[in-house]
Amino acid sequence: MYRTDILYATMDKKNERLSLIRKIVSEELIGSQEELIKRLATFGVRAMQSTLSRDFKELNISKTPHPTRGYIYVLSEALAVHGDMGTSNLGEAIIDVKFSGNIGVITTKSGYASAISVIIDGRKSADIMATVAGDNAIIMVLREDAEREDVLGVLKDAFPILKALL
Repeated sequence: MYRTDILYATMDKKNERLSLIRKIVSEELIGSQEELIKRLATFGVRAMQSTLSRDFKELNISKTPHPTRGYIYVLSEALAVHGDMGTSNLGEAIIDVKFSGNIGVITTKSGYASAISVIIDGRKSADIMATVAGDNAIIMVLREDAEREDVLGVLKDAFPILKALL
């Protein structure tokens, strides 16, 4: 027989941990999983790095550059809505934008591609089907009939500083 009380207790514990992680990452500058593990411990929550990695994926948490802390964890939804989350203007990290067929390539300063990609994805443009970010480059897969000027418009809207560059 399946014991639902164990299942619900486990789910409650997980939901509490996820909620606490969301709160800590939203309110504090956390730069490593070890730092977050220690912070969670102050609330009586034990977690391993493997658990945090799964939690980060579920909560859609990513790292973004920070002017004084190096890199910090942020909720990707907050980054997409609020842009740079207190860091310098992320648009300034974009070096170049080029196109080849239905592919766009954005070159960025090292370490900024992921954060910029999150903002682009948050725009939910019909012309941009997907982005794939590395350390200093983003590949945008564009709809077959996407107009480059429309894609550039999305980028300029997300990063106003690009109006002078592009």
